[in-house]
Amino acid sequence: MRFRPFGATGWQVSEIGFGGWQIGGDWGAVDDAASIRTLHHAFHKGINFVDTAQMYGKGHSETVIGQALRQWRGDRIFVATKVQPTVWPAPDEDDPPMRGRYPEWHLRQAVEASLSRLGVDRIDLLQLHCWLPNGTRALDWLETLNALRSEGKVDRIGVSIRDYRPCDGAELAQLGLVDSMQVVFNLFEQRPEQMLFNAQPAPAFVVRVPLDSGSLTGTWTTDSYASWQPGSVRHSLFRGPRLAETLARVARIKAICANHYPTMIEAAMRFVLRPSSVSTVIPGMATPAEVDANIAYCDGAAFPDELARQLGPHCWPRNYYQ
Repeated sequence: MRFRPFGATGWQVSEIGFGGWQIGGDWGAVDDAASIRTLHHAFHKGINFVDTAQMYGKGHSETVIGQALRQWRGDRIFVATKVQPTVWPAPDEDDPPMRGRYPEWHLRQAVEASLSRLGVDRIDLLQLHCWLPNGTRALDWLETLNALRSEGKVDRIGVSIRDYRPCDGAELAQLGLVDSMQVVFNLFEQRPEQMLFNAQPAPAFVVRVPLDSGSLTGTWTTDSYASWQPGSVRHSLFRGPRLAETLARVARIKAICANHYPTMIEAAMRFVLRPSSVSTVIPGMATPAEVDANIAYCDGAAFPDELARQLGPHCWPRNYYQ
């Protein structure tokens, strides 16, 4: 495992982190004992950054991670979680107000609940699960988070950029108000590299959805949809004609990458590790085999610049959360 600086925090975090959404149960049935074994396997392999949220399985992901942490006797694990707003904006709402989404009572209540589920005295990184651009002017959220830091309940603060909207974080990235920003970045969603990653001084950037919820593994077929549990996140995201269009676009990218990499997952993971401003990448992992597959490319090998240029036209901004 290779490690990278986490912004200006002084932390050294594994360049592959553990995305905890899958073990919450929203992607299908889960076995908590198996999830804990997978987490411990990841820790043994050098992963020291775990990302979760209060909404993942309505707190279940936090609870399972807390159980795994209590059983762990190795090196320090950095735990990041998220607090959701009082009201989520509609997916097609472009400029919703920030004020009132994270009132003090709500943030304090959420932090206490996360501390209890995780079984820790302090949250390493608390992230707002839905960042809205005018939050750079409506700063009530920041006052409360800084108070929680001074009280020792939160160490560092960050935000998660909403859906596929990297532009929403551009102003915040330049202002230095938070320690980290989480954003979708992958072979389809390439815009953060131009919109965010060049910010100075740069926050830590946490990359989510590096495999486009699984499509960029290159293993899906037209029959895959039938195997996904109805009501699960993947079943919803790729409904109707979305799967066919995704598979066609993956096939075009796969053809371009074939001369460089034997599998799509290698191309996809190496692509998101390429920018030096990325602190950690957090794919979802449900089994030890998936852990091993995701960390296989932490060797520092350079992603070819020419290949990156060829893939530029395949940037595909869309929002499947609508």
